[in-house]
Amino acid sequence: MSASSPSPSLATDRAAPGQIETLASRYARLRARSIALASPLSAEDCGAQSMPDASPVKWHLAHTTWFFETFILECFEPGFQPFDVAFRVLFNSYYNGVGEKHPRAQRSLLTRPDLAAVRAYRHNVDTRLLALLAEQPGEALNDLVELGINHEQQHQELLLTDIKHLLSLNPLQPSYDASLPQPRSVANPLEWIAFAGGKQRIGFDGGGFCFDNELPCHTTYLQAYRIASRPVSNAEYLRFVEQDGYDDAQSWLSEGWDWVRANALSHPLYWRPGATGWEEFTLAGTRTLQADAPVVHLSYFEADAYARWAGARLPTEAEWEHAAATRRISGNFADDGLLHPFASAQDGLAQLFGGVWEWTQSAYSPYPGYRPAPGAIGEYNGKFMVNQYVLRGGSCATPAGHIRASYRNFFPATARWQFSGIRLAKDTD
Repeated sequence: MSASSPSPSLATDRAAPGQIETLASRYARLRARSIALASPLSAEDCGAQSMPDASPVKWHLAHTTWFFETFILECFEPGFQPFDVAFRVLFNSYYNGVGEKHPRAQRSLLTRPDLAAVRAYRHNVDTRLLALLAEQPGEALNDLVELGINHEQQHQELLLTDIKHLLSLNPLQPSYDASLPQPRSVANPLEWIAFAGGKQRIGFDGGGFCFDNELPCHTTYLQAYRIASRPVSNAEYLRFVEQDGYDDAQSWLSEGWDWVRANALSHPLYWRPGATGWEEFTLAGTRTLQADAPVVHLSYFEADAYARWAGARLPTEAEWEHAAATRRISGNFADDGLLHPFASAQDGLAQLFGGVWEWTQSAYSPYPGYRPAPGAIGEYNGKFMVNQYVLRGGSCATPAGHIRASYRNFFPATARWQFSGIRLAKDTD
């Protein structure tokens, strides 16, 4: 089905049809969108932090600006002077090569600078960076700006997932935007799509931007496999819940079972029992659970347990990429203005992109021959290649144009607050 028109706060992420954008105009549009994403929120909303794994909206707005100031202006701007020398520590995330960092779990304590000062910081850096692009364009500068654009797109998604988690903890159950539409559609019956396997090329192998963890492109061998035609739906996952899936140790990895018991879990993160059935907290507030929509906000442990219970498994990331490699990149992205996954009646292998990030069974590790970039910028991905699992495909909170078949997202096995779901796979008998 066709999605509703984007809400005003999201429409700025798209260039005009047929428009050929310069790097500077892409930068300006990206930066405006981050401000637009924060526009439905109060200053109090923007300063709060729901857990150590999430960050305040104000911090996201400042950190992405810090990235452009620290890695670009400081290196390329003649006579560089920082906007505020204290920001170098306050808004550093994890770059040890840059210097000290404010503790991640204490970001909500940064009541100063206030939101107005952070917006002034953004305006100052934007003015200077656009001037720099006009005065001295070059490959090294352009490459770092491109990285910064993609970095901010990641934080735009995190801004939405983090504020959703924060609002969900408020007893008033406030919405981010109550006007967000809720498409209703029916999913096709789940089918199994067969792939022959064999030697396959995996990783980024084309022009344009990619993150370093997508490199190098390399050959791997796949056994023949089958992959589900669509993500697992709420109705399908509900059967797992109602048939005591969270109380059956046989379906769970040992560490996952310990985690479920320790946290007394019995259903997905944002599900709530209502007067007439299950409800789900969304960025539009609490709504009736849509049976055919993809189930979302599941940890790796939950995804793996459901797959075992269903007599299947999670795909490897190489299987997922192989299946997705020839598919057109289209789907339910943030630009649609929905900010929640919905069912699709598309035939064949559907909804690989957008909707929900799909867990794979693959540990996040370097590809053969991987080498991180030198210096602090090399800390972007490589040092996180331990104790994490790979997700593929993007979500309803991912900016359109940010995703590729080779894109590797990663989170620890307990992460639930991201828009993560399940696509099943099976070995070919």
